[in-house]
Amino acid sequence: MPEGHTLFRLAREQSSLFAGRPVHVSSPQGRFAAGAALLDGRVLAEVFSYGKHLFARFGGDTLHVHLGLYGTFTGGPGTPPAPRGALRMRWEGTGPDGAGVWADLRGPTACEVLAAPEVAAILARLGPDPLRPKADPLAAHRRIARSRMAIGALLMDQSVLAGVGNVYRAELLFRHGVSPFRPGRGVDGDAWGRMWTDLVTLMRAGVRLGRIVTTRPEDRSRRRGAAQREDAHYVYRRTGLPCRVCGTEVRTEIMVGRNLYWCPACQAA
Repeated sequence: MPEGHTLFRLAREQSSLFAGRPVHVSSPQGRFAAGAALLDGRVLAEVFSYGKHLFARFGGDTLHVHLGLYGTFTGGPGTPPAPRGALRMRWEGTGPDGAGVWADLRGPTACEVLAAPEVAAILARLGPDPLRPKADPLAAHRRIARSRMAIGALLMDQSVLAGVGNVYRAELLFRHGVSPFRPGRGVDGDAWGRMWTDLVTLMRAGVRLGRIVTTRPEDRSRRRGAAQREDAHYVYRRTGLPCRVCGTEVRTEIMVGRNLYWCPACQAA
């Protein structure tokens, strides 16, 4: 599932391509036909993300998209290809340079038009998003500090922290030597403050790079230049491989329905 940095980057790209101009909205698949008809031809005011949710505001109506596990957006300049397959929604418009632009949405969990109170209700049930400029880390820690649930599960709870998924969960906990099985109430304010600051840095880097890189240069096979794909993470999807720091075999098990990765030595319980 795309994590928060992907949605933030996507919102920024779509705003630059479409915002401030009328957008032709269609649903070749037909499943979003009513919503497309409501938005078609209207001026797109803005696109923004919050956590793993994408919002596109057309006057008093807002398009809400959640990509889920299988949703994807594709698009770019020029003329779009002929619609094929399960194409839920297509945008077509004119970019800032006057050339044609388009975007296609396939396989989302949610694609719906909402009124302002419905948007507010979604935002109200989400925790702070580290990519939002006024996000409050204490709001997340208040939930964490009073919970007996494992911190590895709490980090995946979007009502606690919005935008963090499986990769950031595993990598953040490793970078701070925190066992994913530690109860939330065992993570004190100072430790959480360091984790939050690091998470903001990592997610902003993810927006800039278009991918998640969490390793430090000294822990990679090649210490200079961009991180190669196999060097990008400490523990995520490295089951059975030696820890980059101590050499202990990286382990995995299921936690809240997703594969959890950790080093049992660096992240001792």
